[in-house]
Amino acid sequence: MASFEDADTEETVTCLRMTVYHPGQLESGIFQSINFGSREKLPSSDVVKFGRNSKVCLYTFQDKQVSRVQFSLQLFKKFDSSVLSFEIKNMSKKTNLIVDNRELGYLNKLDLPYRCMVRFGEYQFLLEKEDGESLEFFETQLIFSSISLLQENKWPSHNPIPEYGRYFSSCSTQSSSPTEMDENE
Repeated sequence: MASFEDADTEETVTCLRMTVYHPGQLESGIFQSINFGSREKLPSSDVVKFGRNSKVCLYTFQDKQVSRVQFSLQLFKKFDSSVLSFEIKNMSKKTNLIVDNRELGYLNKLDLPYRCMVRFGEYQFLLEKEDGESLEFFETQLIFSSISLLQENKWPSHNPIPEYGRYFSSCSTQSSSPTEMDENE
């Protein structure tokens, strides 16, 4: 009984669950080096990198379209808060990273909300954070999705804005279907 009373109290660990999708994932084997489903326990000081360079990145993609280091995730604690958060940083000089509908250029970073969609190229990541108590460790977990996360979660798609900042729609303004109108219009 004494050993039970003297044992250290187990702390819960903050976990970042990442559901991943790419339309060519089954044919190309781009995720073949990723161990889906299992949780990876990491020291809180670690920076988690994603890209194609297996010497630098914890999660590697077998895809020449991906930068050597595409993006990174780092745990931090906000001032006067006990809650751990993650920040995401775009490490690619060639491809912007889209977090929800905010576009990050090279070396731009952003605090992640509890749930968000991260995209670059045709890659889609649904990130969801579970809070924990430990300040020493955090966990990551990658989950494979066989269907588009944008469709499954009814996420709005990001329409690129041209260089001049004007937004043009390719849709016709005239509708071929009936339009409902108020009697006073």
